[in-house]
Amino acid sequence: MDDAPHIELEQAVQDLEEHSRIFQAWLDKVLDGALNKGMQMIVALAILFVGKKLLNFLLKIADRSMERIGTEITVRKFIRHLLRAAGYGLIAVTMLQVVGIETTSLITVIGSAGVAAGLAMQGSLSNFAGGILILMMKPFKVGDYIIEDGNKNEGTVKTIGLVYTSLLTPDNKLIMIPNGHLANNSMTNVTAQEKRRLDIAVGISYSADLKRAKTLMMEVMTAYDAVLKDEEMVAFVSSLDDSAVTMGCRCWVPTGDYWPARWSITEKIKLAFDAHGIEIPFPQIVVHRGEQTEPGGLGAR
Repeated sequence: MDDAPHIELEQAVQDLEEHSRIFQAWLDKVLDGALNKGMQMIVALAILFVGKKLLNFLLKIADRSMERIGTEITVRKFIRHLLRAAGYGLIAVTMLQVVGIETTSLITVIGSAGVAAGLAMQGSLSNFAGGILILMMKPFKVGDYIIEDGNKNEGTVKTIGLVYTSLLTPDNKLIMIPNGHLANNSMTNVTAQEKRRLDIAVGISYSADLKRAKTLMMEVMTAYDAVLKDEEMVAFVSSLDDSAVTMGCRCWVPTGDYWPARWSITEKIKLAFDAHGIEIPFPQIVVHRGEQTEPGGLGAR
């Protein structure tokens, strides 16, 4: 009976030692996990620091390369933002993997969301891709005068965005054209070249002196300052029409002088023809009437 308290005391000591060992094991595990997580966090922060430095260095190299080859500023900014986003995404995925977070499911979810968003924005993405193609291939630039062949919209290019291109018409209206339409259809760049051929047609009377008319047209073109004298200059009979002989003349002028030259040369040709009696006839119809016979004659009906 006297040994019972002693036995209970020993049992209590053993239980305390067991709990102490369990607590120590748990504490060691917690400390090891915390140390491991701390090291992982330190490595992740190091990856973030080094990754940012490396990404900025690579972005500078890419930007200088694009500037050296003459890439449009809009394309350069877009590619820079795209590379930056891709770089930070790669850094984030690497950091998550270092700290023990599984990224496969996250990447799958992001990919699925991207596909769904792409299907919902097909038209906008088409215009976006068209904008990239236009800015990279450069079929026209800001300041060019273009004609969109599909809907016959035309004007001076004011801005080239990633989704829309804006045209300013000669009467000061602003037209917004989706880049997808411009990239997938034909268009005419009127001011792409430094010079343009000027063709003018004028109708004269059948009784007029054709050689004199050709000489006068040549003199007008030769005397006009904007006409490029080292390029082809010719006057010719273009066609024989119902009411007139159509005369044509052809010369080359700087692109920027095309319309002033066309208006001025046309006016000067008219004044020269008037001064030398070369008639520019109105449309006319000649009606021939047969002779009427007397009643009872052979032609009577």
